[in-house]
Amino acid sequence: MEMLLYLLVIIFLAKVLAELSERIGLSGILGGIATGIILGIYLIEPDNEIISFFAELGAIFLLFIVGYMEVNIGEIRSTSVKALIPTAFQILTAFIFGFFLGMIFNLTYLQSLLLAAVFIPTGIGVTTKALIDLNYLSTRPGSLIVSSSIFGDIAALLIVPVIVTLAITGDIPTGNQFIGILAQFMLFIIIISILGSKVFPLLFKYVQRMHTRESVFAFVITAALFSAYLAEILGMHGIIGAFIAGAFLSNVPLAKSKSVQNSVKSIGYGIFIPIFFVYIGISFNFDAMDVTSPLTLLIIVFALAAKLIGGFLGSKVAGLDTYDSFIFATGVMPRAGVELVIISIAKDLNIIGDEIFSAIVLMIAVSVIVTPVALKYAIKLQKDQESESNG
Repeated sequence: MEMLLYLLVIIFLAKVLAELSERIGLSGILGGIATGIILGIYLIEPDNEIISFFAELGAIFLLFIVGYMEVNIGEIRSTSVKALIPTAFQILTAFIFGFFLGMIFNLTYLQSLLLAAVFIPTGIGVTTKALIDLNYLSTRPGSLIVSSSIFGDIAALLIVPVIVTLAITGDIPTGNQFIGILAQFMLFIIIISILGSKVFPLLFKYVQRMHTRESVFAFVITAALFSAYLAEILGMHGIIGAFIAGAFLSNVPLAKSKSVQNSVKSIGYGIFIPIFFVYIGISFNFDAMDVTSPLTLLIIVFALAAKLIGGFLGSKVAGLDTYDSFIFATGVMPRAGVELVIISIAKDLNIIGDEIFSAIVLMIAVSVIVTPVALKYAIKLQKDQESESNG
């Protein structure tokens, strides 16, 4: 009975506060996290196992939907060359800034690697919404931002198996262990590639003929859960399996009809993903975080600066002008998705405590607030320059 009350309050309050966040121009993710902070103070304990399980499902659905709805393998192949240089610069800079920051504060090797992984992704939902609002999504910098964001998420997720292995073994992987991790990952990719190119297209032809209602939708979810489970068996985290399965299913037309997409989004964003964001907020610990501490402040500064510097330099090397480079750099700043999943895994494995966890959550919140404003300013600078040139 108590759990029913918890779920009722979580879903209702998360949606209300997400709506309020979006109405004032912020990401709905902040509303979900704020809900968790409130409930964590007044109602729900962070170690609630049932809420934790639902949150894990939410993380799986979040990464599956990113792969299923936002990743198009065909488009990635066509845009990879154009996005390669700016993407490589911003990812490498973010990794170096994160790892170096950990070393400055004498964090463990594993915690420093975690910071590096957390600095890499881009909150594609935040950036895409801002670009659409500014009518800038179809421009060259806009398309590069979207492509680069996808590659950033993939790069960050590739570090997760190393982090999990380090946490379990307690040692830096030897050459043989690293080869073993890579072999497991490649085996997973081979299996999912075969399923995605041969088995899934054939399977969904038969599923589509079934008389049972929502059969295609049910098998899409089954594929996501199977891939997450397979990843776990092979020593990786389920979110990686879900993400990669989503990317391959996005190429199966019968599995990606509009009605099925709507059903997947409905169950994901309607139930499980909000619970995940709320769980992040519940895990937030005000007592453990000092907003004036050098570590907290520098996590925020380094995370934003890494993307600005790396994105700007990479864009300039790729041939974009100063204004387009600035737009690209500001567009890849936000974090609001993959990194939340990574820190929730890290906290479950006791890699980080409440202080670092809460500092990273604060960094994510700041990046979500700052990015739309910075992006709008960058685009305004470009338009003002064009007006002066034409005038």
